[in-house]
Amino acid sequence: MAKTYNVGILGATGAVGMEMLKVLGERNFPVNELRLLASSRSVGKKVNFKDKEITIQLAEKGAFKGLDFVLGAASNAVAKEFKDDIVASGAVFIDNSSAFRMDENVPLVVPEINASDAFKNKGVISNPNCSTIITLVAVNAINKLSKIEGMYASTYQATSGAGAQGPVELRDEEAAILNGGTINPSVFQYQIAENVIPHIGSFNDNLYTTEEMKMQNEGRKIMHLPDLKVTCTCVRVPVVRSHSISVTVLTENKVELEDVKKVISEAKGTVLYDVPAEKKYPMPIVTSDQDLVYVGRIRRDLVNDKAVTLWCAGDQVRKGAATNAIQIMQALCGLDF
Repeated sequence: MAKTYNVGILGATGAVGMEMLKVLGERNFPVNELRLLASSRSVGKKVNFKDKEITIQLAEKGAFKGLDFVLGAASNAVAKEFKDDIVASGAVFIDNSSAFRMDENVPLVVPEINASDAFKNKGVISNPNCSTIITLVAVNAINKLSKIEGMYASTYQATSGAGAQGPVELRDEEAAILNGGTINPSVFQYQIAENVIPHIGSFNDNLYTTEEMKMQNEGRKIMHLPDLKVTCTCVRVPVVRSHSISVTVLTENKVELEDVKKVISEAKGTVLYDVPAEKKYPMPIVTSDQDLVYVGRIRRDLVNDKAVTLWCAGDQVRKGAATNAIQIMQALCGLDF
């Protein structure tokens, strides 16, 4: 009989938690018990999973006993509150928050890139930032051709990256514009409808935001490139779902475009989607509600002969969050991810 596992989702009623539930079902992960945990305001609600009705339970100390894995889909504060209890229960905590990403004792894992790091866990594994995951899945194969030394990246991040209320605010503002209503932003710093906002996260002393520095800091850890340098600008755009990234990759030695296309087309988790003559290139509407990162617009950089420029897109709620966590769990169980 095939082995089954007891799985908990911490923050089960949020956008990422609900997506984890959906992906678990789609991937037919061998679940024995599924325990959905959330705050007191969600306790007692019922959720369907594979024709079964599951009641939301309170996330509290002792709620994790008997679980093999806990998928974290809650805030940094909640992740920190329950981490020790989860580890003490014997479960592996695969956490989507940023609470432990830069902890040297916690693996930071994108399975297509560094699945082996997951096996070095001491009870906690971190999911990287959503834009970092999508970008690194797109470019990592280039490392096979020549060591990546640096990147220039600009992210175009969907409103759902700010949580479930992000798209609601976008739609409300669009309606207000059409109907002559008032616009009162609350999720975003400014009106997002018919606008872009070059500010995600809080500003550091170096004038880069916390979101922008994740690409470099997390990228170093995931790709095992401690000297990687990344200049990043993160922009919120009036799109509901899927992040897009323009990235220029600087390599130690010059690489040929056809070789770049070949390794990307062969890399796990990517789709080479690059036929300019047919106007075929990655876009949010192409990449939403699925788990692959689409890569296109691959071309020689015109400033640095040892650099190539590309454009990628992926669903940040799935591959950038929920699916990546479940793939880590699949890898730990010896399952194909």
